[in-house]
Amino acid sequence: MNRIATFTVALAAAVALSACVFAPPVHTSTDSASIQKMSDQALATCGAGNVKEVNAKSFTCK
Repeated sequence: MNRIATFTVALAAAVALSACVFAPPVHTSTDSASIQKMSDQALATCGAGNVKEVNAKSFTCK
C-alpha cells in the first residue's frame, strides 16, 4: 500500500511539473482608421515629404 501511495504522489508531481503553459496568441491587426490618424499626425509633425515610416502605433521622420 505504501508503494502505491508513493507512486501516486510521484506521478501527480510529474504531471503537475510537466503541465503545458497556455499563452493567448498575439494579434497584430492593423486598423486603417488608426493608421490614417497616425499618418495625419506624422504629416503635421514631420512635414510633407519628411515622413519615413508610419504604422498603427507610431511614425518616424526622415
